[in-house]
Amino acid sequence: MKAAVFREVNVPMEIEEVTVSKPGPREVLIRTKAAGICHSDMHFFNGSYPGKLPMVLGHESAGIVEQVGSDVHYVKPGDHVITCLSVFCGHCESCLTGHLSLCQEPETNRSSKEEPRLSQNEQPLTPFAQLGSFAEMMLVHEHALVKVREDMPMDRAALIGCGVTTGIGAVIHTAAVEPGSTVAVIGCGGIGLSAINGAALAGASRIIAVDMVASKLELARKFGATDLVDASDGESVQKVIEMTGGGVHYSFEAIGLKATAEQAFQMLRAGGTATVIGMIPPGQMVSIHGVDFLSEKKIQGSMMGSNRFRVDMPRFVDFYLQGKLHLDDMISNRIALSDINEGMAALETGEIARSVIMFD
Repeated sequence: MKAAVFREVNVPMEIEEVTVSKPGPREVLIRTKAAGICHSDMHFFNGSYPGKLPMVLGHESAGIVEQVGSDVHYVKPGDHVITCLSVFCGHCESCLTGHLSLCQEPETNRSSKEEPRLSQNEQPLTPFAQLGSFAEMMLVHEHALVKVREDMPMDRAALIGCGVTTGIGAVIHTAAVEPGSTVAVIGCGGIGLSAINGAALAGASRIIAVDMVASKLELARKFGATDLVDASDGESVQKVIEMTGGGVHYSFEAIGLKATAEQAFQMLRAGGTATVIGMIPPGQMVSIHGVDFLSEKKIQGSMMGSNRFRVDMPRFVDFYLQGKLHLDDMISNRIALSDINEGMAALETGEIARSVIMFD
């Protein structure tokens, strides 16, 4: 099969022939139909986060089951599925206490003694996030996917695999936004737009979108933003505080920068909660004023929207088909696998929400 192989940081990927193994007892072989290009892929491609190379990137994807292992009963060939990097074992402390997105058990991956899921000339390739969806096929653990209804378009379904679930989940699960509350979202890419959409679904009374790109701010209106703040002048915190008469109840950082994480905390009202969704690079420290804790302000992280993806994703599919999720406007470009480097470059500019790779 063909895959985009990531061999060196910031070096364009080549489309190469690679070998995918056969499913083990609890594995599923998926024919990839659509894969979004997400900032998480870029964080590894540009070296902000380390990874074991060579690697096949991609993790925001949807496809059709091709083959299943002998112990798999949840799906069968022909089923439509969305993949998720929150691969769960189902029996560790995190899983048993309802925090599936925090599962770190290694058993969902193949061991070094087993044949690798992906290889080339008998040399292993790392499937990013146990998925590797910049490829025509994915071989994954059965707990890395969810079955969805077949009338859901694959390109929109792929978005639910990461960005949508991360953004909406941060609002409804991690922060538990209350109806009638005020919300600010910093960054209007795919995850930020999803957080805005999630805040609207949660019944927030005021949803303030913060970004430096005018076109993305206007797009935020379609997703439920009631107010727009242009952050290009460096005064976004003061603007939000003035607009709300003291700050918001909930803020969300959806970029992954030290400065914007600090801004998210600074724009809170007393008792407010800031949730950092973005991937701040390792080694960077976020600084906040200690005295603000006397106002019971809180800052927290969110991993993949604290999801329970086998429950959440089918609901998000229903929301889209009911017109409650605005996924159509999130896709900026539909490209071929051969255009992967152009898609990554477009993401780096910050001008677009999502490029989606479409497979035959």
